[in-house]
Amino acid sequence: MDEDEYESLPPNASSVDHMMAGAAAGIMEHCIIYPVDVVKTRMQCLKPDPNARYNGIIDAFVKIVRNEGAFRPVRGMGVVAFGAGPAHALYFSCYEFIKNNFSGSVKAGENSKVNFVAGCFATLLHDAVMVPSDTIKHRLQMYNSPYKGVVDCVVRTTRREGFKAFYKSYFTQLSMNIPFQTTHLVTYDFLQTHLNRKREYNPMSHCVSGAIAGALAAAVTTPLDVCKTLINTQECCNPDELCKTVKPNNSNNNFSNKLNFSVLNSAFVRNTSTSTPGVTASGLRDAIFIIYRQNGVMGFFKGLGPRTLFQIPGTAVSWSVYEYFKYYLNKKKSTIG
Repeated sequence: MDEDEYESLPPNASSVDHMMAGAAAGIMEHCIIYPVDVVKTRMQCLKPDPNARYNGIIDAFVKIVRNEGAFRPVRGMGVVAFGAGPAHALYFSCYEFIKNNFSGSVKAGENSKVNFVAGCFATLLHDAVMVPSDTIKHRLQMYNSPYKGVVDCVVRTTRREGFKAFYKSYFTQLSMNIPFQTTHLVTYDFLQTHLNRKREYNPMSHCVSGAIAGALAAAVTTPLDVCKTLINTQECCNPDELCKTVKPNNSNNNFSNKLNFSVLNSAFVRNTSTSTPGVTASGLRDAIFIIYRQNGVMGFFKGLGPRTLFQIPGTAVSWSVYEYFKYYLNKKKSTIG
């Protein structure tokens, strides 16, 4: 097989081929590392329940399994797989199309500007499908979640907050995923240029490049991920309840005095099944103010460890599976030819 042909799916490949490769990669990525994602969500909580305070990733796993059962770390995995399939199908097919048709005289994958643009457009399509799944996932992952399952979560959330609740974090997720995916894609192709100069099917280089690219992108965008989790769960934001034990971080007084927090609730408490829909974290601005006032600058880096650990195997598996599909389809084409 000519090494240049491997870089894209076969010219006669249908859109279904592109989507199957992307869907398989997305489902594998999210399902394999889903338990770590649960830990990340729990550790990003602003005011965790006393029974949900963890000293680290291992401690979190042990306490979750011991106190909530062996299957608790995988609760909600189904809805993520359901959303990840079509989301990644659109993502990879869009990325490949733009990369292979607009790189000009430069070899596909080696034009950083085109890769950047391709990543932006691919993310727009990906998030349009994935955001509702993420909202449901986050609400099921929280400690002492009031929902019995996916259907119950959808019905009760729609009844209390309306359908728009599932897209409340869309622009926040875009503000996170566009820099995440562009950093991820540009870094991946940059590493491939140096680790796999011939651009051949090389499982090890795909795995290493994907892992490093995912870890870097995850670390850079962690503050926005914390904001997204808060908006999705509306945790600690019920304005009809007061928690006198919650006090602002005194170290932030100078900064707080310069900002108008009057639009925000003066105290934050855990959102429960009896909470009313009048939540205050309606967007990125509210989320930033709440997190800063509650936990200071370090609050934006809650869950940094598990988020980075979550992405290393996730993106490694995703790229390995996707690149294998590209290799398999090209090999099949050359055999038939």
